[in-house]
This record gives sequence, C-alpha cells and structure tokens, in this order.
Amino acid sequence: MNGILYLVATPIGNLEDITLRAIKILKEVDLVVAEDTRQTLKLLNHLNIQKHLISFHRHSTEEKGIEIIEELKLGKNIALVSDAGTPAISDPGEEIVKLALKENIKVIPIPGACALITAIIASGIEATEFTFIGFLPLNKKTRSEKLEEINKSNKTIILYEAPHKLNSTLKDLSGITKNRRIVLARELTKIHEEFIVGTAKELLERMQEPRGEFVIVIEKNTEPKENIFETMTLEEHYKYYETLRNGEKRNNKANCKR
Repeated sequence: MNGILYLVATPIGNLEDITLRAIKILKEVDLVVAEDTRQTLKLLNHLNIQKHLISFHRHSTEEKGIEIIEELKLGKNIALVSDAGTPAISDPGEEIVKLALKENIKVIPIPGACALITAIIASGIEATEFTFIGFLPLNKKTRSEKLEEINKSNKTIILYEAPHKLNSTLKDLSGITKNRRIVLARELTKIHEEFIVGTAKELLERMQEPRGEFVIVIEKNTEPKENIFETMTLEEHYKYYETLRNGEKRNNKANCKR
C-alpha cells in the first residue's frame, strides 16, 4: 500500500507561525523531503523533531524524484517542505507532486504561511482578483513577454524577487507600470518586516542596497484599453469589415460540407 505525500507549509520567518497540524505531521512521517536540508534541520531542531532528511532542489535530477516516489510506493509517509512557506509554489517540490499524482499516490496539503498571501492582504492593493507570476524569467524574450503581460493586466500582479535582482526588476517595471502603485513587502513576519510603497521609479531611487527577500505587489492597469477604431481611416474600416465578412462566408461554406 502506498504511503501519503504531505505538503507541509513552514514559517516564512517567524517560527511561531508553524501550525499544530504541521508539527503533528512532521513528527509522524517517515521522511522529510526538503529544498535545503540545512534550513529544514534548523526548524526541526527548534521543534525537537528528529527525522531523516532527503534533499530535492531545482538542480535535482528526474531520477531523484523517482527515488522519492519509490519510497512512497514502499508505504512510507513523506512530508514535503520548502525552505520557507508553502511548498510547490515557485518551488521545485511541484515536480514531486506531479509525479505522485501520476502514480495515484495520495497527496494531502497541510496549509500554513504563504508569502504571496501575506503580502497582498497587508499591501492595501486590491486583492479581489490577482495574478501570481513568481520570479520573472531570466531569458530576455520570455521576460519581455511576461513584462508585456504585466503591462496590459487589469488584475493585481504579484512577483517574488531576490535582493540582488530587485533593482534590475524595478528598472524593467519602471518602463511599463508608469504611475501604478507598487508595494515591496520585505522580510515578511521577521523583525525587519517592511512595506514600502511607491511607483517603480520612486522605489528604484529608494532601494539603493536591497536586503532580504521581497514580494512585489503591483496595482492593476486602470488605463482604458485602446479603441482600434478611433485611429482607423474610412478605407481601413472598410477593409476590416470586408475581412470579417469573407471569413464568415468561408465558415458557412465549411459548415455546409459537414
């Protein structure tokens, strides 16, 4: 009989944010799979829990993931944790979850701290609808595409960013977000927790030496969408509707042949 894969949320800073259920599961499982075993060991020591730890990070091979699944198939219960917060969100643990579900292994989430939710609820920016992007791609082409998505989005956007890349990201954002309000949520739940508000340009000027992990919350684009008909000439209008009409004719012919 297969074991169970538990997705255990851990504190994002303040160790008191661990849940009673999370502690119970960490005590009961046979193994703990962690992104950085050294980081997780600190938490387990704090909780007086001794467990065998297995690492699984972004450089781990597919074979390493299969080995973990084999342990589950042997009937062992495993807790999957990230370095901080909820596993499988912008986290390599997502691959373990996919493999487990593919093998019909039961996956149980143990909810708790999550940086993106913690940031948005205290940002003062609309939380009714939002898009979580995680870390921006490093590849120039895909990064440009993602920035264009942010530019056009009529929903709140949430990003993650490391301190050494923050200014580069703010520079990119300053070119597209204009006067949209941005909140930098820094060192969440820790002693130096801070919410810094401004436009991308203003924040770039203020953040000379960024420290700590950041969540970036970006106000939605409230500018009215461009009306393509306003800039069209009479001739362009005619061609536009002519193209639509020809397309409808082709669709009607195709339907008649079916």
